Amino acid sequence: MLLVLVFGSVVAAFLPVLIAGVAIVGTFLALYLITLVTDVSVFSINLATALGLGLAIDYSLFMVSRFREELATGTSTEDAIARTMQTAGRTVAFSALTVAVSLGALLIFPLYFLRSFGYAGIAVVLIAGAAAMFTLPALLSVLGPRVDKFRVGRALRADRSGQFFGRVASAVMRRPVIIAAPIAILLAVLAIPFLGVSFGLPDDRSLPADSTARLVGETLRSDYPGGATSLATVVLPRATEEDAAAAAERVSALDGVSLVDTVTGSYTGGELVAPPGPQSVGFAAGDAVYLEVGSAVEPLSPAGEALVGDIRDLELSGAALVGGEAAALVDSKSAIFGLAPVALAIIALTTFVLLFLMTGSVLVPVKAIVLNVLSLGATFGAMVWIFQDGHLSGLLGFTATGTLDTTTPILMFCIAFGLSMDYEVFLLSRIKEAHDLTGDTNLAVVTGLQRTGRIMTAAAAVLAVTFIAFSTSGVTFIKLMGVGLTLAILLDATIVRALLVPAFMRLAGEANWWAPAPLRRLHQRIGINESG
Repeated sequence: MLLVLVFGSVVAAFLPVLIAGVAIVGTFLALYLITLVTDVSVFSINLATALGLGLAIDYSLFMVSRFREELATGTSTEDAIARTMQTAGRTVAFSALTVAVSLGALLIFPLYFLRSFGYAGIAVVLIAGAAAMFTLPALLSVLGPRVDKFRVGRALRADRSGQFFGRVASAVMRRPVIIAAPIAILLAVLAIPFLGVSFGLPDDRSLPADSTARLVGETLRSDYPGGATSLATVVLPRATEEDAAAAAERVSALDGVSLVDTVTGSYTGGELVAPPGPQSVGFAAGDAVYLEVGSAVEPLSPAGEALVGDIRDLELSGAALVGGEAAALVDSKSAIFGLAPVALAIIALTTFVLLFLMTGSVLVPVKAIVLNVLSLGATFGAMVWIFQDGHLSGLLGFTATGTLDTTTPILMFCIAFGLSMDYEVFLLSRIKEAHDLTGDTNLAVVTGLQRTGRIMTAAAAVLAVTFIAFSTSGVTFIKLMGVGLTLAILLDATIVRALLVPAFMRLAGEANWWAPAPLRRLHQRIGINESG
């Protein structure tokens, strides 16, 4: 219905849906092929499907809109398709590459969960882009002017909506500081809760309330509070029983450890308190033995993490390996936090390069990155306030645990940053096209927003509806991703693109298009932009 409202034509509205169907089928095929060579998280399948649906509709919206725009000038179907491919088609290809690069940063993390999102994300973005660039033009060539057939009511006319967005851009550029400063401050304030983020791993409370695992966990917490649980498993490769006994004595002497079981018996406070029983033989396998470490400390708490560090600091014999929930949390944090700066640098650098190739500017790519980080910071702050602190837990139907999943911020950043750049590319392409024709930055910004504001809003609405459906999931992680991505998309397509971008470009003036002489010459040779 939204697409019919935007286009005012059943045929035109049906094309993006058809291309989305092609993209989803291609996505399932790609995911199947990926599963033949690596593990793929079931959550990545859900998210990739939604991403493919949303992006395919987004890309098709821009392609169909540009085709109709060209037809309206009286050109032939063949010339309209050629112009559409030369302009919007090149921009779609550029946008798909930008989003794929952002998602590709997930591949550097040594966690299959994140890597599976990277593989699935890259595949679905490229498939959605290919469907819009190859399948859609073929359909448009067959339909021609009949793309406007079966008109329904009155569309959101481009001239009226364009005038609205043009007036918004003009109003912002008349008072850029007065409008942009409060918005930037508000976004910064919304990001403040993220400074208090606490990371953890999801437990049974992230599952639906009626799941068996959730019910068992709730029973244990309510009926056996403070009871000892398994905090860690310590494996001693190529170890003797004497090595196991010595290790058990040292580990059991640590503060917070209540009991250590191994092949030689049970230990507490550094001493043997129970001889080995029939079950003790299970603690040995070949030339390796292991210790089961019990503690009243919550494994996924900061105290649990600290206790894992204490065990590892003992430097037990035989290159001891420490596993368990607490160790998994420690190792996940180490892997993500250690490589996050590298991933962010890759995203920022490649985004800068790609936007430079499109605009020939050094300042515009920096502006895009800064504004994206500002809007994503506000989104992350909201996620902490909602899901970590639990302020909307009753409304959204989840149980707050006081932490966010360790993988959530980097995963959401890569997806949301890529989607934000999707809209940035479409807006900048029209601004650059208008600037190349007029040489007037202010007029180019107004024209660019007039040409893209209606379509960007519709595209963002479609993508937001796709992701907000995840908020109905009984799994907290999926719910968080749905709410977070919806908020990020709406913030970016409205506040950032409609208000902050015009304000920034008005303040920068002609400096928007500045680049050092060597880079200008480079762009003249290899630059890519919508004006062809």
